[in-house]
Amino acid sequence: MFLLRHGQSYFNLHFNATRVDPGIEDPELTPLGLAQAAAAAQRLADALLTRIIVSPYTRALQTAQPILAIHRVPVEIMREVREQAAFACDIGSPPDVLASRFPQHDFAHLPPQWWPGGVETAEATSERANAFRAHMAARNDGATTLMVGHWAFIQALTGVALANGEILEYDLTS
Repeated sequence: MFLLRHGQSYFNLHFNATRVDPGIEDPELTPLGLAQAAAAAQRLADALLTRIIVSPYTRALQTAQPILAIHRVPVEIMREVREQAAFACDIGSPPDVLASRFPQHDFAHLPPQWWPGGVETAEATSERANAFRAHMAARNDGATTLMVGHWAFIQALTGVALANGEILEYDLTS
């Protein structure tokens, strides 16, 4: 399975410089983040992908766009692969807003508030990661799936902290 952390968002830009939550809900990608997404798409251009799973946060959806321009495969929007809720950036956008911004995707399965209402514990994030690992291990396309997600979720899944725009090939059986 391929795991891709979203490109740099405006939250990342400000938080990494100040270590203070700038209060940006569901942030978009910065110009650097868009470039990171394009670079990830080029790195994945020759990969055999049969499905892409994307978190419903704007930064993940924007990161997936250049990849989807190359790989015309089914897309699954999964709230289960969202970020661990800890900051303002972890407040998402309602499905109708996402559908207007990303009309090529189906958000009808998401409840109006698909993100948690408060801070999520590391244990809860690990439980989500373990459930996702089991879900993917039961599928026959795990090796050809790309998941576009977030730092804490990917770290809970793999034990690896990825930088913005970084790709990890992950063996679901490890």
